[in-house]
Amino acid sequence: MQNGKQVTSGIVLRSTDTKETDKILTVLTPDRGKIAVIARGARRKNSRLAASCQLLAYSELTIYQRGNWCYLDEAGTIELFDGVRQDFELLSLASYFAELTETLTDADDASPEVLSLLLNALYALGTLQKDPQLVKPAFELRLMALSGFEPLADGCAVCGRPEPEQPMLDVTQGVVHCAGCKQMGGLSLPLGAGALAALRHVLYGESKRLYSFRLDKPALNQLDHVSEAFIAAQLERGFRTLDYYKSIRTEH
Repeated sequence: MQNGKQVTSGIVLRSTDTKETDKILTVLTPDRGKIAVIARGARRKNSRLAASCQLLAYSELTIYQRGNWCYLDEAGTIELFDGVRQDFELLSLASYFAELTETLTDADDASPEVLSLLLNALYALGTLQKDPQLVKPAFELRLMALSGFEPLADGCAVCGRPEPEQPMLDVTQGVVHCAGCKQMGGLSLPLGAGALAALRHVLYGESKRLYSFRLDKPALNQLDHVSEAFIAAQLERGFRTLDYYKSIRTEH
């Protein structure tokens, strides 16, 4: 940091209007985790900060601290993910990714892996044009794992069988088990062989190959349903952006 200023990179998870022309940004950075940044004058016409203050804008940021607040001094966009912004359905899904990421990250806790995960998800949606229904559960489950909520999926948690018979995921206790192995007090949902293989790929595979699996439609629906239920059970909350995405989503 020089002259009280720090240069970092970050993606905007939330942008809130304040006062007449300012914005308060929630930004995920690789070195400081989630930070709140005031962007003065960002809503003025022809503001040099405006582009970098948009939701999901990934930029190089020069910030300085005054009291308990960080302020944005300069910004230069690195990636705006136009492929996502130009598709309303993809933008609504990406907004959910941002809200989920904000929920699962902490202030002043370095998050390079989470930042990379979010950037790659947006790239997969907008540039690689990966199936959103595949990207969504893969992103959700990998993010949950990185945030300390990784389900145990390497075998039946009850009998120890490496390949559970009629596998199920207990979304409350976060374990895979055979359908015939009784769990106490949990909520278990079916997880077929294909969906279980995909779950293991997402949890244990290389991050650069996160979206390289394929599933037929029923198995993909199953993985998506289990992923949403797991998040709801673990975090005990819903997401308005997810509700909105589901309300406008078209089946492919």
